[in-house]
Amino acid sequence: QVRLVESGGGLVQPGGSLRLSCAASGSIFSDDAMGWYRQAPGKEREWVATIDGNGITVYPDSVKGRFTISRHNAKNTVYLQMNSLKPEDTAVYYCKPLRLPSVWGQGTQVTVGS
Repeated sequence: QVRLVESGGGLVQPGGSLRLSCAASGSIFSDDAMGWYRQAPGKEREWVATIDGNGITVYPDSVKGRFTISRHNAKNTVYLQMNSLKPEDTAVYYCKPLRLPSVWGQGTQVTVGS
């Protein structure tokens, strides 16, 4: 049984920063590729970032250069540092292990606005 708990969301002004955390428990291993995803109201869930077991990261163009995914294997935690936030980044953010497509956490709300 895998459990994912996302945290760190909140309200931030455009141009601001937030750091999200995802604490994983259960059968999650240091070589598991992990991803962050987001879902805005009325839109489909979209991929935001991936980190593999070797620390290699991949991002879509929409967040490249602004978002950074990292992991602390000893803590079974994955992070998402988000800088230069825009109103279009507003969404619920989720993390998940890529090899378990049906496992999702409860998500954390990020709202970018004044």
